[in-house]
Amino acid sequence: MNSPAGFSAIEWAGQALRLLDQRRLPHAEEYLLLTDAGSVAQAIRDLVVRGAPAIGIAAAYAVVLSAQEHLPQAPADWRARVEADMAVLAAARPTAVNLVWAIEQMRDCLAQVPADPLPTLLACAQAIHDADRAANFRMGEFGAGLIADGASVLTHCNTGTLATGGYGTALGVIRSAWAAGKLREVYAGETRPWLQGARLTAWELVRDGIPVSLITDSAASFLMQLGKVQWVITGADRVTANGDVINKIGTYQLAVACRHHGVKMMVAAPLSTLDLSVPDGRQVVIEERPASEILELAGQRVAANGAGAWNPVFDVTPAGLVDYLVTEAGVIAAPDTERLRAFYAASSSAAQAPLAGKSP
Repeated sequence: MNSPAGFSAIEWAGQALRLLDQRRLPHAEEYLLLTDAGSVAQAIRDLVVRGAPAIGIAAAYAVVLSAQEHLPQAPADWRARVEADMAVLAAARPTAVNLVWAIEQMRDCLAQVPADPLPTLLACAQAIHDADRAANFRMGEFGAGLIADGASVLTHCNTGTLATGGYGTALGVIRSAWAAGKLREVYAGETRPWLQGARLTAWELVRDGIPVSLITDSAASFLMQLGKVQWVITGADRVTANGDVINKIGTYQLAVACRHHGVKMMVAAPLSTLDLSVPDGRQVVIEERPASEILELAGQRVAANGAGAWNPVFDVTPAGLVDYLVTEAGVIAAPDTERLRAFYAASSSAAQAPLAGKSP
């Protein structure tokens, strides 16, 4: 099923999972056809598919692939083999809570399936995919409603169709605000070291016909000092119980700069990203990736020989620096522990969010 952007990053293709290889963008649109859960776990680790909601959706389909593989081969213990595959999937990217959330949804589904589990498991995976896409549209409308006419925004990393089930979280807000005629300009940070802003966000916005100006990550504070943006809008890989936001490295420094310059900070994230079982961001395992991602560019070393590198993929933005948390169920202003728990309890969609004990 195509998104409004005219393409899909994740598709179920008969008995296989079709993923747009995001490592090849923007220069080539290549799809991989994966037929087993191990290949999907590897694709998640290798950033073929990335973005917290998209990772969760891919993992849900991978559970279907696992059952599809093991049921004919080992009818006596296929469930144990599927459980083993789910453990491998859960370990592929430890920081994004959507991954484990989606696997838990599939595990609950697996416990209830009849003798032939495949149709039920596939329906569960597709429901997760469809629900995320629908949530994106609602987030887009809620977030756009906060933005005044004539505003300019800066976004970080990629939070669009490529990172979700379709439309996007932060990029969904930007799409909705642009469609409503509210935005004057859109800026995208390049997002080192994988350049998701330059390669992916810019690619999506250009496809949509939304003008985008790319900036280096280090230019963001000066952009704010000059009064060129009124909003920074990002997604999240996890929001802890007190409202701390774990997101792509560089989000924290943007939030600090926003507070200094009077720029509003908006985080758009589905309820599946809310993890009430973790009290604050200090408790979250922050994934670190190989130093080569910083020391090299396209396989060519750019750093001086002998230099090392520290390469955390995410950072923690304290809740006190977030002006608005936008979800598919509504907007939380100045999120904190009390407001998040009240919002969770009042939301008719609360059952979709992770419960205590279900975090990685």
